[in-house]
Amino acid sequence: MPELDKNYQPNEVEPRIYSWWEKSGFFTPTIDPKKKPFVITLPPPNVTGDLHLGHVAFLTDADIFARYYRMTGRPTLLLPGTDHAAIAAQVTVEKLLAKEGLTRNDLGKEKFLERMWEFINKYQPRILEQMKAVGVSADWTRTRFTLDEGLTKAVKKFFADLQKDDLLYQADYITTWCPRCQTVLSDLENVHREETGSLWYIKYGPLTVATTRPETMLGDTAVAVHPDDKRYLALVGKTVPLPLMDREIPVIADPSVDPKFGTGAVKLTPAHSEIDYEIAERHKLPGVVVIDHLGKITESGGVYQGMRINAARAKIVEDLTALGLIKKTEVHVHSVGHCERCDTVTEQRVTKQWFIKMKPLAEPALKAVREGKIKIVPESQTKVYYHWMENIRDWPISRQLWWGHPIPIAGSTDTLDTWFSSALWPFATLGWPDKTNDLEYFFPTTVMVTGRDIIFFWVARMIMSSLYETKQVPFETVYLNPFILDEKGQKMSKTKGNVLDPLPIAEKYGMDALRMSLVVQAPANANMRLSEAKIAGMRNFANKIWNSARYVLAYEGEIATKINNDDQKILDRLTKLEKETTYAIEHFRINEAAESLYEFYWHEFCDIYLESTKDRRAEAQESLTEVLARSLTLLHPFMPFVTEEIWQKLPGQAGSPLMLAPWPATKS
Repeated sequence: MPELDKNYQPNEVEPRIYSWWEKSGFFTPTIDPKKKPFVITLPPPNVTGDLHLGHVAFLTDADIFARYYRMTGRPTLLLPGTDHAAIAAQVTVEKLLAKEGLTRNDLGKEKFLERMWEFINKYQPRILEQMKAVGVSADWTRTRFTLDEGLTKAVKKFFADLQKDDLLYQADYITTWCPRCQTVLSDLENVHREETGSLWYIKYGPLTVATTRPETMLGDTAVAVHPDDKRYLALVGKTVPLPLMDREIPVIADPSVDPKFGTGAVKLTPAHSEIDYEIAERHKLPGVVVIDHLGKITESGGVYQGMRINAARAKIVEDLTALGLIKKTEVHVHSVGHCERCDTVTEQRVTKQWFIKMKPLAEPALKAVREGKIKIVPESQTKVYYHWMENIRDWPISRQLWWGHPIPIAGSTDTLDTWFSSALWPFATLGWPDKTNDLEYFFPTTVMVTGRDIIFFWVARMIMSSLYETKQVPFETVYLNPFILDEKGQKMSKTKGNVLDPLPIAEKYGMDALRMSLVVQAPANANMRLSEAKIAGMRNFANKIWNSARYVLAYEGEIATKINNDDQKILDRLTKLEKETTYAIEHFRINEAAESLYEFYWHEFCDIYLESTKDRRAEAQESLTEVLARSLTLLHPFMPFVTEEIWQKLPGQAGSPLMLAPWPATKS
């Protein structure tokens, strides 16, 4: 038998093995109408950066499923691609321009978009190469981009259909605005986090109101109280003076007011608060815009015109204090919205935007999950899906950006929210709206593997758009990854300095070790703690597989088959493990499968059985070789590189890929 090198060298093995797989066309499925395909359209990473552990986790899970079903004989498609990442990409390029002392306005739209494409063409191949490094058995011949010609055609069709069916409208409405990116954001792009600030109690004549944002009082048009709050019944219908602005505003009663917050009397600034806007709509109150698109006070703010928000806040507090109108100030922890992409504090402003009416789209999407046409794993996330869909709001899809899909209406300078094109991913990537062979055969897809944090951003929207345009669900199952935490149980972040960069980690320990460590600790219904020590432990497991294979393959003596009780016991145990692994993968319990395989190979096979054969090699060699080969088959979806390298050294297997070897013919 060919000998294995003394030490396993993943940095040499992994790129060589992957290049062989890819060049041989093993990742490209053949359409066979007699067989049901297994299909995953991979979530497209943004082209703006490097892969992080979250990417590696979902790519690994998707690849495990794909490698398993490919080995069972089903035509298997992992369809890859990248996302143009509208806001994120534009912000990134604008930061690069700033280093040159330039802004996008200095370049103009046409030149700026040229710079955008230069950036994309440089970094898109990089992100695809990183995906390959994970070992993803994706069909790169079908790679898509959310701004390619086919996706652009799909986006225009989707927009036109929504417009035709009266599901699109343009309106002035209170929206979340990023003063830095100069665009409206959806609720999902406005990331809230708790911050410590102040709560100022300000006298409005006979009333005292509490606010965290004194600068917005310049645009107040009323004070609201709860209709059952006996403290203020005598004031309802009357007016009170608005401090600093020399005008009277009415006192109104509305049941949405919380009598327990502050003093129970709240100031209303309809042009700069969604809650206030909705109250104002009910009471026919005007809105006064006092903060502009740049985050500065407008001329409606009187003497504070032109000031930035923080400067205006400080000056207003100073002036109110001088007038004796601040009753008290308290330290207050509250939730503050930030732009997901640039981290600027967001504002709420009334702007004219394009919206999609979501309730008509949400109803069939809710029904599809309730009727079991789509299964969500873990099942606990189904309730989260229901809650969000039952309370869905209209989606503002226009963005005041230059990079992205232009709104397909003459005269519009806006672009579409990046999730608008992503919502079409499972079917547009297969050729829709054209009737292609790929679309007919591979759609609906089988599984969507993604993070639970984008069930609202993306999963729900894919379901809605697919049912609307194709009348079919986009996938049978949604498999949601857990969050990856550090060894102390904290969410990884660059700010905390606890992020593990996956590719250098893989270079140090091997990608198989990283993949296995991400899977074995990751039950679908819980968050996952990961440390470098655990990855090192899986590196040791890869070495264990290698060294045990060296032991088996190094034997050059006679073979005298004579199966004893130990041989039969390990073979029977392996048959049982094959059934257990098959069941676990098909029921989305891949962590259980990984753990069982680890325990079997390290302890039952290596520590016990293999050790017992050292004084009876001639009789045990055939069983040893069989257990090794069958174990490699089971381990391959999880640790594809080391298993393939060893498989090529097995008798009669050179040139015959393990990734195409038949899965054990067992039934779950």
